[in-house]
Amino acid sequence: MTTLPPAAPALSRKAVPWRRVALHAGCLAALLVMLYPLAWLLATSLKPADEVLASLRLLPSRLEWSNYTAALEGVNDVTVWRLLTNSLLIAGGAVLGNVLSCSLAAYAFARLRFRFRGPLFAFMIATIMLPHHAVLIPQYILFNQLGMVNTYWPLILPKFLATEAFFVFLIVQFMRGLPRELEEAARIDGCGPFRSFYSIILPLIRPALITTAIFTFIWTWNDFFTQLIYLFSPEKFTLTLALRSFVDASSQSAFGPMFAMSVIALLPIVLFFLAFQRFLVEGMANSGIKG
Repeated sequence: MTTLPPAAPALSRKAVPWRRVALHAGCLAALLVMLYPLAWLLATSLKPADEVLASLRLLPSRLEWSNYTAALEGVNDVTVWRLLTNSLLIAGGAVLGNVLSCSLAAYAFARLRFRFRGPLFAFMIATIMLPHHAVLIPQYILFNQLGMVNTYWPLILPKFLATEAFFVFLIVQFMRGLPRELEEAARIDGCGPFRSFYSIILPLIRPALITTAIFTFIWTWNDFFTQLIYLFSPEKFTLTLALRSFVDASSQSAFGPMFAMSVIALLPIVLFFLAFQRFLVEGMANSGIKG
């Protein structure tokens, strides 16, 4: 007669809720730590000038709405609406260029057969490790000789040449998960490579394209160094450059209006991310770029 091993002692019913409470409390504490810089930015944008650096309190003693009034007036006789339009123009052009060029380059590497495809793809991946500062001077000399300095072309034109290898790699990984039978059926019906790409592949890679658009928009919107190199005229400044001008516009640094303009500059990124966050998660999950 076989005897069953003794049953494991049952967990205490009171232990499980306490573990859940501790887990949720830890997650809430981590969330507060991550959101504190944003809360500090919002609170500081409403602080009087004498409390921005002198006081450590999060909440201001009184609400200084004049900071936003000064921020809306802009800098160097350029209103914030003009600065916002300039930023949207550059970011929108960069998004359009990356989505078009990177998707076409990824389709060539993922679906088409041509000589040296493997070495060319490896060379493209290697450019991800190339520092941006290594090509900055040659690019500046090239655009200067073409007469494009102090224009938006140096910030937009390279995006139409598939220079962002990371996005090409991301879309290639997404395309490799698509069945080839769809293109073979289209080829039987008489579709060429461009028709197959436009009618079959492009609708299926929408999550990867939206992921590319989101990252391109955020990185371009927050870019400061490249815009500082190529843009000189105040009427062509973006919100990022205007933040620096706010500090240097007078002998006294206007920290209150500067933080108010920072909040204004942050709103388009937050809205853009909230509108497409579902596609961002889907694109990252299906492209092979997993944590």
